[in-house]
Amino acid sequence: MEKLGWIALAVVLACSSAKGYAQSEKKKVSAVKIYDADNRLAEMPQFGKKHLLIFYVDPDHANQNKEFREDLEKNQINSDDIYGFGIVNLKDAPLLPNSIVRAMVRKKVKQTGAAIYTDPDNLLSKAWGLGDCNDKFVLLFVTKEGRIEFMSKGEMTQPQIDEFWRVIDKYR
Repeated sequence: MEKLGWIALAVVLACSSAKGYAQSEKKKVSAVKIYDADNRLAEMPQFGKKHLLIFYVDPDHANQNKEFREDLEKNQINSDDIYGFGIVNLKDAPLLPNSIVRAMVRKKVKQTGAAIYTDPDNLLSKAWGLGDCNDKFVLLFVTKEGRIEFMSKGEMTQPQIDEFWRVIDKYR
């Protein structure tokens, strides 16, 4: 019976953290300097002007949430109040040379017109207290006021996906 109690507690904790950050903390953050694909220091785009949808991705695990990302491509978020962009977490991919990753980013930007930046030293993770982002696809939604309204790290669960859409619908 004691073992079952611990299992039940683990399930409750896992379920309560499925929404996790989005429900509980709503941490306030400020703009962070990042780098463009040519390794030039850049301002975080649209911070304080629009709500931000940020894909903070470890290139070693770029395929995490592939199905979710494909769904987003098909069902794009059309809102003048939301600006989406990617930041490649270079620090947590030591086996991939930064110059090669940046070349791939430049190619992707040219092909798609997507806004993609780089983070060579966990600048975003440290400044915003995101914790360990190694081997994780991190999805963030930050309001114009600088509050992290949603955060998911790693493979998203269905409750996290549902929460993501609830937050997006609130701010469209």
